[in-house]
Amino acid sequence: MLYDVIIVGAGYAGLSAAKKLKEAGKNILVLEARDRVGGRIYTKTLEDGNYVDLGGQWVGPSQDRMYALLKDYNLETFHTYDAGKSLMRFNGKLKAYKGIIPPLPVYTLFSLDAAIRKINKLSRQINLEKPWLSPDANYWDSMTLMTWMEKQMGSKNARLFFQIAAEAIFAVNPAEISMLHALFYTKSGRDFDTLMNIHDGAQQDRIKGGAQVLANKIADELKENLQLNHAVKSIEQDDEKISVRGDNFFIESKKLILAIPPTLAGRIHYNRSLPAQRDQLMQRTFMGSVLKCYALYPKPFWRNRGLNGLCATNEGYISVTFDNSPAAGNIGVLMGFSLANQAKALNELSPEVRKREVLKCFTNFLGEEAAHPTQYLDHSWMDEEWSRGCYAAIMPPGAWTSVGKIITEPCGHIHWAGTETASIWNGYMEGAVRSGERAAEEINSRV
Repeated sequence: MLYDVIIVGAGYAGLSAAKKLKEAGKNILVLEARDRVGGRIYTKTLEDGNYVDLGGQWVGPSQDRMYALLKDYNLETFHTYDAGKSLMRFNGKLKAYKGIIPPLPVYTLFSLDAAIRKINKLSRQINLEKPWLSPDANYWDSMTLMTWMEKQMGSKNARLFFQIAAEAIFAVNPAEISMLHALFYTKSGRDFDTLMNIHDGAQQDRIKGGAQVLANKIADELKENLQLNHAVKSIEQDDEKISVRGDNFFIESKKLILAIPPTLAGRIHYNRSLPAQRDQLMQRTFMGSVLKCYALYPKPFWRNRGLNGLCATNEGYISVTFDNSPAAGNIGVLMGFSLANQAKALNELSPEVRKREVLKCFTNFLGEEAAHPTQYLDHSWMDEEWSRGCYAAIMPPGAWTSVGKIITEPCGHIHWAGTETASIWNGYMEGAVRSGERAAEEINSRV
Protein backbone atom coordinates (compact mmCIF):
# COMPACT_ATOMS: atom_id res chain seq x y z
CA MET A 1 0.00 0.00 0.00
CA LEU A 2 1.19 3.50 -0.83
CA TYR A 3 0.14 5.88 1.96
CA ASP A 4 -0.35 9.58 1.45
CA VAL A 5 1.69 10.39 4.55
CA ILE A 6 3.76 8.51 7.10
CA ILE A 7 4.31 10.27 10.42
CA VAL A 8 7.30 9.14 12.46
CA GLY A 9 6.78 9.81 16.16
CA ALA A 10 3.58 9.69 18.25
CA GLY A 11 4.25 12.54 20.62
CA TYR A 12 1.96 15.57 20.55
CA ALA A 13 3.59 16.81 17.33
CA GLY A 14 3.05 13.58 15.42
CA LEU A 15 -0.42 12.99 16.82
CA SER A 16 -1.53 16.53 16.01
CA ALA A 17 -0.24 16.21 12.46
CA ALA A 18 -1.99 12.85 12.07
CA LYS A 19 -5.26 14.23 13.42
CA LYS A 20 -5.23 17.13 10.94
CA LEU A 21 -4.27 14.95 7.99
CA LYS A 22 -6.91 12.33 8.76
CA GLU A 23 -9.55 15.04 9.06
CA ALA A 24 -8.47 16.19 5.59
CA GLY A 25 -9.12 12.69 4.25
CA LYS A 26 -5.52 11.61 3.85
CA ASN A 27 -4.48 7.96 4.06
CA ILE A 28 -1.94 8.09 6.89
CA LEU A 29 0.16 5.87 9.12
CA VAL A 30 1.85 6.87 12.39
CA LEU A 31 4.93 4.88 13.42
CA GLU A 32 6.13 5.05 17.03
CA ALA A 33 9.30 3.42 18.34
CA ARG A 34 7.99 3.12 21.90
CA ASP A 35 5.26 0.84 23.20
CA ARG A 36 3.15 3.89 24.06
CA VAL A 37 2.18 7.26 22.64
CA GLY A 38 3.07 10.63 24.14
CA GLY A 39 6.81 10.87 23.51
CA ARG A 40 8.29 13.15 26.16
CA ILE A 41 4.89 13.19 27.86
CA TYR A 42 4.60 10.13 30.09
CA THR A 43 1.96 9.58 32.79
CA LYS A 44 2.69 6.61 35.02
CA THR A 45 -0.22 5.01 36.85
CA LEU A 46 0.71 3.73 40.31
CA GLU A 47 -0.52 0.58 42.02
CA ASP A 48 -2.94 2.53 44.19
CA GLY A 49 -4.55 4.16 41.17
CA ASN A 50 -2.84 7.52 41.58
CA TYR A 51 -0.52 8.81 38.87
CA VAL A 52 2.57 10.93 38.33
CA ASP A 53 3.70 12.78 35.23
CA LEU A 54 7.25 11.67 34.54
CA GLY A 55 7.51 13.99 31.54
CA GLY A 56 5.97 17.31 30.54
CA GLN A 57 2.87 18.20 32.53
CA TRP A 58 1.87 21.88 32.52
CA VAL A 59 -0.27 24.17 30.40
CA GLY A 60 -0.71 27.88 30.88
CA PRO A 61 -2.20 31.10 29.50
CA SER A 62 -1.82 31.69 25.73
CA GLN A 63 -1.34 27.95 25.08
CA ASP A 64 -4.53 28.11 23.07
CA ARG A 65 -4.17 24.96 20.98
CA MET A 66 -3.65 22.73 24.00
CA TYR A 67 -6.63 24.21 25.84
CA ALA A 68 -8.76 23.82 22.69
CA LEU A 69 -7.81 20.15 22.33
CA LEU A 70 -8.50 19.51 26.01
CA LYS A 71 -11.93 21.05 25.56
CA ASP A 72 -12.57 18.96 22.43
CA TYR A 73 -11.99 15.78 24.44
CA ASN A 74 -13.84 16.98 27.56
CA LEU A 75 -10.67 16.94 29.66
CA GLU A 76 -10.31 19.21 32.66
CA THR A 77 -7.41 21.12 34.14
CA PHE A 78 -6.72 22.24 37.68
CA HIS A 79 -4.41 24.87 39.12
CA THR A 80 -0.97 23.90 40.29
CA TYR A 81 -1.08 24.27 44.08
CA ASP A 82 0.59 27.55 45.06
CA ALA A 83 -1.35 28.77 48.11
CA GLY A 84 0.90 29.66 51.02
CA LYS A 85 4.57 30.46 51.29
CA SER A 86 7.44 29.33 49.08
CA LEU A 87 10.86 28.31 50.38
CA MET A 88 14.34 29.31 49.31
CA ARG A 89 17.50 27.61 50.52
CA PHE A 90 20.30 29.86 49.38
CA ASN A 91 23.91 29.65 50.50
CA GLY A 92 22.94 27.40 53.41
CA LYS A 93 20.06 29.53 54.75
CA LEU A 94 16.39 28.50 54.53
CA LYS A 95 13.83 31.29 54.18
CA ALA A 96 10.07 31.30 53.62
CA TYR A 97 8.41 34.05 51.63
CA LYS A 98 5.06 35.03 50.17
CA GLY A 99 4.55 35.99 46.56
CA ILE A 100 7.06 35.78 43.73
CA ILE A 101 9.81 38.02 45.14
CA PRO A 102 12.39 36.04 47.16
CA PRO A 103 13.91 37.53 50.34
CA LEU A 104 17.27 38.56 48.90
CA PRO A 105 19.45 41.53 49.85
CA VAL A 106 18.41 44.82 48.23
CA TYR A 107 21.37 45.01 45.82
CA THR A 108 20.88 41.39 44.78
CA LEU A 109 17.16 41.95 44.19
CA PHE A 110 17.86 45.11 42.21
CA SER A 111 20.43 43.35 40.04
CA LEU A 112 18.16 40.33 39.50
CA ASP A 113 15.12 42.45 38.65
CA ALA A 114 17.14 44.54 36.20
CA ALA A 115 18.37 41.38 34.45
CA ILE A 116 14.85 39.97 34.08
CA ARG A 117 13.58 43.29 32.76
CA LYS A 118 16.49 43.43 30.33
CA ILE A 119 16.07 39.93 28.92
CA ASN A 120 12.35 40.62 28.45
CA LYS A 121 13.11 43.87 26.62
CA LEU A 122 15.73 42.25 24.38
CA SER A 123 13.48 39.29 23.60
CA ARG A 124 10.75 41.57 22.27
CA GLN A 125 13.04 42.41 19.35
CA ILE A 126 13.35 38.78 18.24
CA ASN A 127 11.85 37.64 14.94
CA LEU A 128 10.14 34.42 16.04
CA GLU A 129 9.71 33.08 12.52
CA LYS A 130 13.29 33.88 11.51
CA PRO A 131 15.44 34.44 14.63
CA TRP A 132 18.58 34.74 12.51
CA LEU A 133 17.16 37.96 11.01
CA SER A 134 16.58 39.60 14.41
CA PRO A 135 18.42 42.83 15.23
CA ASP A 136 21.99 42.06 16.38
CA ALA A 137 21.36 38.34 15.80
CA ASN A 138 25.02 37.61 15.07
CA TYR A 139 26.10 39.42 18.24
CA TRP A 140 23.66 37.57 20.49
CA ASP A 141 24.42 34.25 18.78
CA SER A 142 28.15 34.71 19.38
CA MET A 143 27.78 34.53 23.17
CA THR A 144 26.28 32.22 25.75
CA LEU A 145 23.57 33.12 28.20
CA MET A 146 26.21 32.84 30.94
CA THR A 147 28.40 35.46 29.24
CA TRP A 148 25.46 37.83 29.13
CA MET A 149 24.63 37.14 32.78
CA GLU A 150 28.17 37.99 33.84
CA LYS A 151 28.03 41.24 31.88
CA GLN A 152 24.55 42.16 33.06
CA MET A 153 24.66 41.35 36.79
CA GLY A 154 27.32 42.70 39.12
CA SER A 155 25.90 40.73 42.04
CA LYS A 156 27.18 37.16 42.30
CA ASN A 157 24.09 36.12 44.27
CA ALA A 158 21.86 37.61 41.58
CA ARG A 159 23.66 35.52 38.98
CA LEU A 160 23.25 32.39 41.11
CA PHE A 161 19.52 32.95 41.51
CA PHE A 162 19.10 33.81 37.84
CA GLN A 163 20.94 30.57 37.01
CA ILE A 164 18.46 28.54 39.09
CA ALA A 165 15.62 30.06 37.08
CA ALA A 166 17.43 29.67 33.75
CA GLU A 167 18.23 26.01 34.35
CA ALA A 168 14.62 25.35 35.36
CA ILE A 169 13.50 26.95 32.07
CA PHE A 170 16.09 25.50 29.66
CA ALA A 171 17.37 22.35 31.49
CA VAL A 172 20.95 23.23 30.52
CA ASN A 173 23.76 25.20 32.11
CA PRO A 174 23.69 28.82 30.91
CA ALA A 175 27.25 28.35 29.61
CA GLU A 176 25.92 25.92 26.97
CA ILE A 177 23.09 27.89 25.37
CA SER A 178 23.23 30.65 22.78
CA MET A 179 22.00 34.01 24.04
CA LEU A 180 20.04 34.34 20.81
CA HIS A 181 18.28 31.05 21.54
CA ALA A 182 17.58 32.19 25.11
CA LEU A 183 15.98 35.37 23.75
CA PHE A 184 14.00 33.45 21.12
CA TYR A 185 12.78 30.92 23.69
CA THR A 186 11.83 33.71 26.10
CA LYS A 187 9.68 35.51 23.53
CA SER A 188 8.29 32.21 22.27
CA GLY A 189 6.80 31.68 25.73
CA ARG A 190 5.72 35.36 26.11
CA ASP A 191 8.47 36.50 28.51
CA PHE A 192 10.86 35.35 31.24
CA ASP A 193 8.31 35.98 33.98
CA THR A 194 5.76 33.72 32.28
CA LEU A 195 8.31 30.94 31.93
CA MET A 196 9.18 31.16 35.65
CA ASN A 197 5.77 31.58 37.22
CA ILE A 198 2.84 29.42 38.28
CA HIS A 199 0.00 31.97 38.41
CA ASP A 200 -0.47 33.38 34.90
CA GLY A 201 2.63 31.41 33.94
CA ALA A 202 3.80 28.31 32.11
CA GLN A 203 3.24 26.15 35.23
CA GLN A 204 -0.30 27.37 35.98
CA ASP A 205 -2.45 24.32 35.17
CA ARG A 206 -2.23 20.54 35.23
CA ILE A 207 -4.39 18.06 33.34
CA LYS A 208 -6.71 15.85 35.37
CA GLY A 209 -5.65 12.26 34.81
CA GLY A 210 -2.18 13.28 33.71
CA ALA A 211 -0.67 15.01 30.70
CA GLN A 212 -0.61 11.84 28.59
CA VAL A 213 -4.38 11.36 28.75
CA LEU A 214 -4.93 13.76 25.84
CA ALA A 215 -2.38 11.89 23.72
CA ASN A 216 -4.16 8.63 24.53
CA LYS A 217 -7.51 10.13 23.47
CA ILE A 218 -6.11 11.26 20.12
CA ALA A 219 -4.40 7.90 19.65
CA ASP A 220 -7.72 6.10 20.23
CA GLU A 221 -9.07 7.86 17.14
CA LEU A 222 -6.04 6.74 15.14
CA LYS A 223 -6.02 3.06 16.12
CA GLU A 224 -6.11 1.77 12.56
CA ASN A 225 -3.49 4.34 11.55
CA LEU A 226 -1.03 3.80 14.40
CA GLN A 227 1.66 1.18 14.92
CA LEU A 228 3.72 1.05 18.12
CA ASN A 229 7.11 -0.63 18.53
CA HIS A 230 8.07 0.46 15.01
CA ALA A 231 11.45 2.18 15.15
CA VAL A 232 12.41 3.68 11.78
CA LYS A 233 16.04 2.97 10.94
CA SER A 234 16.35 4.17 7.36
CA ILE A 235 14.54 6.47 4.95
CA GLU A 236 14.73 6.20 1.18
CA GLN A 237 13.24 8.63 -1.28
CA ASP A 238 13.15 9.17 -5.03
CA ASP A 239 11.35 11.74 -7.13
CA GLU A 240 7.97 10.02 -6.77
CA LYS A 241 7.75 8.58 -3.27
CA ILE A 242 9.46 7.93 0.05
CA SER A 243 9.83 4.77 2.12
CA VAL A 244 10.84 3.82 5.66
CA ARG A 245 12.50 0.67 6.92
CA GLY A 246 12.85 -0.90 10.33
CA ASP A 247 13.00 -4.35 11.83
CA ASN A 248 10.64 -6.47 9.74
CA PHE A 249 8.84 -3.63 7.99
CA PHE A 250 9.09 -1.61 4.78
CA ILE A 251 6.40 1.03 4.12
CA GLU A 252 5.96 3.53 1.29
CA SER A 253 4.18 6.87 1.07
CA LYS A 254 4.03 10.07 -0.92
CA LYS A 255 5.18 12.29 1.95
CA LEU A 256 6.77 11.87 5.38
CA ILE A 257 6.69 13.89 8.60
CA LEU A 258 9.55 13.39 11.03
CA ALA A 259 8.09 14.43 14.40
CA ILE A 260 11.07 13.50 16.57
CA PRO A 261 13.91 15.48 18.21
CA PRO A 262 16.69 16.56 15.80
CA THR A 263 19.27 14.37 17.54
CA LEU A 264 17.13 11.28 16.86
CA ALA A 265 16.48 12.30 13.27
CA GLY A 266 20.24 12.45 12.86
CA ARG A 267 20.55 8.75 13.77
CA ILE A 268 18.40 7.59 10.87
CA HIS A 269 20.12 6.52 7.64
CA TYR A 270 19.05 8.43 4.52
CA ASN A 271 19.67 7.04 1.03
CA ARG A 272 19.77 10.59 -0.30
CA SER A 273 22.06 12.75 1.79
CA LEU A 274 20.18 15.54 3.50
CA PRO A 275 21.28 19.12 2.77
CA ALA A 276 24.52 19.93 4.58
CA GLN A 277 22.87 22.57 6.77
CA ARG A 278 20.16 20.15 7.88
CA ASP A 279 22.79 17.56 8.77
CA GLN A 280 24.80 20.14 10.72
CA LEU A 281 21.67 21.31 12.52
CA MET A 282 20.99 17.77 13.72
CA GLN A 283 24.62 17.41 14.81
CA ARG A 284 24.85 20.72 16.66
CA THR A 285 21.60 20.80 18.62
CA PHE A 286 21.59 18.85 21.87
CA MET A 287 18.97 17.81 24.39
CA GLY A 288 18.62 19.22 27.87
CA SER A 289 19.37 17.15 30.97
CA VAL A 290 16.49 16.35 33.34
CA LEU A 291 15.49 13.90 36.04
CA LYS A 292 12.07 14.19 37.63
CA CYS A 293 12.09 12.86 41.17
CA TYR A 294 8.96 12.02 43.16
CA ALA A 295 8.25 11.36 46.81
CA LEU A 296 4.73 10.32 47.82
CA TYR A 297 3.28 10.85 51.29
CA PRO A 298 -0.05 10.02 52.99
CA LYS A 299 -0.96 13.70 52.74
CA PRO A 300 0.60 16.98 51.52
CA PHE A 301 1.85 17.74 55.03
CA TRP A 302 3.56 20.97 53.99
CA ARG A 303 0.19 22.58 53.30
CA ASN A 304 -0.73 22.39 57.00
CA ARG A 305 2.40 24.44 57.68
CA GLY A 306 1.25 27.16 55.28
CA LEU A 307 3.72 26.07 52.58
CA ASN A 308 2.97 25.50 48.91
CA GLY A 309 5.73 22.99 48.17
CA LEU A 310 7.54 25.38 45.82
CA CYS A 311 11.19 25.37 46.85
CA ALA A 312 14.32 26.61 45.10
CA THR A 313 17.99 26.19 45.97
CA ASN A 314 21.55 26.46 44.66
CA GLU A 315 22.60 23.43 46.74
CA GLY A 316 22.50 19.69 46.07
CA TYR A 317 21.04 17.75 43.18
CA ILE A 318 17.52 19.21 43.23
CA SER A 319 17.08 22.80 42.03
CA VAL A 320 13.32 23.32 42.36
CA THR A 321 10.35 21.41 43.75
CA PHE A 322 6.59 21.61 43.20
CA ASP A 323 3.50 20.27 44.93
CA ASN A 324 2.36 17.68 42.41
CA SER A 325 -0.42 16.22 44.53
CA PRO A 326 -3.66 15.16 42.79
CA ALA A 327 -6.44 17.70 42.40
CA ALA A 328 -8.26 16.21 45.38
CA GLY A 329 -5.15 16.43 47.58
CA ASN A 330 -5.87 12.91 48.85
CA ILE A 331 -2.14 12.13 48.94
CA GLY A 332 0.93 14.33 49.06
CA VAL A 333 3.20 14.29 46.01
CA LEU A 334 6.39 16.32 46.03
CA MET A 335 8.21 16.56 42.71
CA GLY A 336 11.78 17.75 42.36
CA PHE A 337 13.66 18.71 39.21
CA SER A 338 17.30 17.75 38.85
CA LEU A 339 18.61 19.82 35.96
CA ALA A 340 21.61 20.52 33.77
CA ASN A 341 24.94 19.55 35.35
CA GLN A 342 23.25 18.41 38.56
CA ALA A 343 21.11 16.00 36.53
CA LYS A 344 24.17 14.59 34.79
CA ALA A 345 25.83 14.00 38.15
CA LEU A 346 22.71 12.51 39.77
CA ASN A 347 22.23 10.20 36.81
CA GLU A 348 25.63 8.62 37.47
CA LEU A 349 24.56 7.42 40.92
CA SER A 350 22.95 4.08 41.71
CA PRO A 351 19.17 4.06 42.26
CA GLU A 352 19.65 3.62 46.01
CA VAL A 353 22.08 6.53 46.30
CA ARG A 354 19.90 8.69 44.04
CA LYS A 355 16.94 8.14 46.34
CA ARG A 356 19.01 8.97 49.42
CA GLU A 357 20.39 12.17 47.91
CA VAL A 358 17.05 13.38 46.60
CA LEU A 359 15.30 12.77 49.92
CA LYS A 360 18.11 14.62 51.63
CA CYS A 361 17.30 17.62 49.44
CA PHE A 362 13.59 17.32 50.23
CA THR A 363 14.40 17.07 53.94
CA ASN A 364 16.54 20.20 53.79
CA PHE A 365 13.42 22.02 52.63
CA LEU A 366 10.59 20.42 54.57
CA GLY A 367 12.15 18.72 57.56
CA GLU A 368 12.33 15.14 58.78
CA GLU A 369 8.81 14.25 57.64
CA ALA A 370 10.00 14.52 54.04
CA ALA A 371 12.59 11.79 54.64
CA HIS A 372 9.96 9.05 54.98
CA PRO A 373 7.79 8.83 51.86
CA THR A 374 5.47 5.90 51.22
CA GLN A 375 6.99 5.66 47.75
CA TYR A 376 9.88 7.16 45.82
CA LEU A 377 10.53 7.08 42.09
CA ASP A 378 12.53 9.03 39.55
CA HIS A 379 12.90 9.11 35.79
CA SER A 380 15.93 10.07 33.71
CA TRP A 381 15.12 11.47 30.29
CA MET A 382 18.77 11.24 29.34
CA ASP A 383 18.46 7.45 29.50
CA GLU A 384 15.35 7.36 27.29
CA GLU A 385 16.45 5.78 24.01
CA TRP A 386 13.82 7.64 22.00
CA SER A 387 14.36 11.06 23.60
CA ARG A 388 17.94 11.24 24.88
CA GLY A 389 17.05 14.20 27.05
CA CYS A 390 14.44 16.81 27.86
CA TYR A 391 12.78 19.27 27.70
CA ALA A 392 13.83 20.05 24.12
CA ALA A 393 16.77 20.48 21.76
CA ILE A 394 18.98 23.48 22.52
CA MET A 395 20.79 25.75 20.10
CA PRO A 396 24.43 26.40 21.11
CA PRO A 397 26.21 29.62 20.07
CA GLY A 398 26.42 30.07 16.33
CA ALA A 399 23.74 27.56 15.40
CA TRP A 400 20.77 29.84 14.72
CA THR A 401 22.70 32.21 12.47
CA SER A 402 24.52 29.51 10.52
CA VAL A 403 22.10 26.58 10.11
CA GLY A 404 18.91 27.65 11.88
CA LYS A 405 17.08 28.72 8.73
CA ILE A 406 16.78 25.06 7.63
CA ILE A 407 14.81 24.00 10.71
CA THR A 408 11.38 23.77 9.04
CA GLU A 409 12.39 23.56 5.37
CA PRO A 410 11.24 20.31 3.71
CA CYS A 411 13.95 18.01 2.37
CA GLY A 412 12.44 16.41 -0.69
CA HIS A 413 9.40 14.52 0.56
CA ILE A 414 10.42 14.94 4.23
CA HIS A 415 8.63 17.52 6.38
CA TRP A 416 9.63 18.41 9.92
CA ALA A 417 7.62 18.69 13.12
CA GLY A 418 8.39 18.58 16.82
CA THR A 419 8.32 21.27 19.48
CA GLU A 420 11.85 22.30 18.46
CA THR A 421 10.44 23.57 15.15
CA ALA A 422 7.74 25.74 16.76
CA SER A 423 7.96 29.52 16.82
CA ILE A 424 5.33 29.83 19.58
CA TRP A 425 5.85 27.95 22.85
CA ASN A 426 8.95 26.22 21.59
CA GLY A 427 9.86 23.37 23.94
CA TYR A 428 6.33 22.91 25.31
CA MET A 429 3.35 20.69 24.49
CA GLU A 430 1.74 23.73 22.89
CA GLY A 431 4.71 24.11 20.57
CA ALA A 432 4.55 20.43 19.67
CA VAL A 433 0.86 20.67 18.74
CA ARG A 434 1.42 23.81 16.69
CA SER A 435 4.35 22.22 14.86
CA GLY A 436 2.34 19.14 13.93
CA GLU A 437 -0.52 21.22 12.63
CA ARG A 438 1.90 23.38 10.61
CA ALA A 439 3.52 20.31 9.01
CA ALA A 440 0.07 18.90 8.19
CA GLU A 441 -0.91 22.16 6.49
CA GLU A 442 2.27 22.05 4.41
CA ILE A 443 1.37 18.60 3.14
CA ASN A 444 -2.33 19.33 2.68
CA SER A 445 -1.32 22.04 0.24
CA ARG A 446 0.82 19.58 -1.74
CA VAL A 447 -0.95 16.20 -1.73
